[in-house]
Amino acid sequence: MNLAPLDTPRMPFSSGDDLPSIILRAGRDRPDAVALVQGDRRATWSQLAATVERVAAALRARPRERGERVAILAANSIEYVEAFFGALRAGLCVVPLPVLASTETIGRMLDDCGATVVFASSEHRSAALAPARRGSIELVGVDFADEDFEAYESFLGRGRPVALDPVQGEQAFDIIYSSGTTGVPKGIVHSHSARKASYGGSRAQYFPSDAVNLVATPFYSNTTCVTWFLATATGGTNVILGKFTPEGFLAAAERHRGTHAMLVPVQYERILESPRFSRADLSSLRYLFSTSAPLRAETKRRILDETKAALIEIYGLTEGGPVTVLDARKHPDKLASVGTPAPGTEIRIVDDAGRDVPIGAAGEVIGRSPNMMDGYLNRPDEAAAMTAWVDGTLFFKTGDLGRFDGDGFLYLLDRKKDVIISGGFNVYATDLEAVLLRHPDVVEAAVIGVPSARWGETPIGLVVVRPGSAVTADDLQKFCNERVGKVQRISSVEIRRELPKNAVGKILKRQLRAPYWDDKA
Repeated sequence: MNLAPLDTPRMPFSSGDDLPSIILRAGRDRPDAVALVQGDRRATWSQLAATVERVAAALRARPRERGERVAILAANSIEYVEAFFGALRAGLCVVPLPVLASTETIGRMLDDCGATVVFASSEHRSAALAPARRGSIELVGVDFADEDFEAYESFLGRGRPVALDPVQGEQAFDIIYSSGTTGVPKGIVHSHSARKASYGGSRAQYFPSDAVNLVATPFYSNTTCVTWFLATATGGTNVILGKFTPEGFLAAAERHRGTHAMLVPVQYERILESPRFSRADLSSLRYLFSTSAPLRAETKRRILDETKAALIEIYGLTEGGPVTVLDARKHPDKLASVGTPAPGTEIRIVDDAGRDVPIGAAGEVIGRSPNMMDGYLNRPDEAAAMTAWVDGTLFFKTGDLGRFDGDGFLYLLDRKKDVIISGGFNVYATDLEAVLLRHPDVVEAAVIGVPSARWGETPIGLVVVRPGSAVTADDLQKFCNERVGKVQRISSVEIRRELPKNAVGKILKRQLRAPYWDDKA
């Protein structure tokens, strides 16, 4: 792989520490325990282990090089899990592709990673087929077959058991493509050692072997990997849900007596607003996790007040680097923060010259931890641009602005690129968004900077209001400006039907800014 050489810390990695080996041991030690649930379907640990071996044997039935890429373009399913871990068992690298991406973007990703095998579900047939016709890519239909796609069961029958080399820590585990909010998606390469930092580190304490983890986000998202891998490594059960709805999640929590779940902020907001929420029996929930975007303090408070579960917020990036953890129930006075650095993580707040800033001062968040990526695939220069050497040690630059308080809790302020410089003053969009969201009729809010002849740029608010609300844009502008400083005042508010988001609910500010700035370039 064409990667920038990154000086990354790693956890010790021994033979058998990889997830496929852990699955095979669970198949021997807990053969009848349930590993996966999807609707009315069940797969025990012995069944999962056996199919992982069959996938590996089928892939190895043809000559392949270690680290060769196997892509998956499919909805969440038991077969997805089998193909994922089977490819790893075969010593190959998995590329889980975002199913919401356009056919053109998926084609670019497949060209970029050089995948030689693609597992696809029927609804994504066309997106997988187009790039395959440009090169020699084997196509396997996980839930269908035709003249172009081999049926999954037929594929499984290809191979015979073969002796496979042990997985090494430095081998490539997966390539996760960025959301593409800043242009062409980048392939983020993780090694098995980096992934072990997620499932073999301090977070394992939250997952006993009787955990029932509700999977409500797509497998291609790094968000999902946090709890999916942990529940797998500790021998729990992963319950695979279909397309997310608040009612579907609540029903699954009751039916399966779910104990753990990872949800993104927009999902929590929708669940809390669901009429069914107050009637649902959520007594089985022990841990609720959140990541991908900061969870509003008000939302955290509601979760704590209206459930008995512990709420664990994790701040981090797919690239790795800084990781913080907030146990919200233990620190109810720190709900506006994202917690303290996780064990084995070093985080600094630095100015534009890379110098540490004082406690309480704002600067860029940089970090270093064992879960750091190996680099961006085929983009060594971009990986180098995202790192910084401080006192002879490599840190990953997040692009996030934040500050530490005197107790060591990290508070995020804004994306560095999203800071609005109005009349020479830094205006943090997140501060204004928090004020707008305090209005009872505002459901979602985004603040962006737009061109201003007088101030250079000026903040405006883009909001979604509750159905049936009579609130006006002028009302919301007045509400906000009465509660902020003079230099923070927003110049206008626009009410939108919806705000553009990626697959895990992050608002795409680049899309919101584009109409105002494209003709200024």
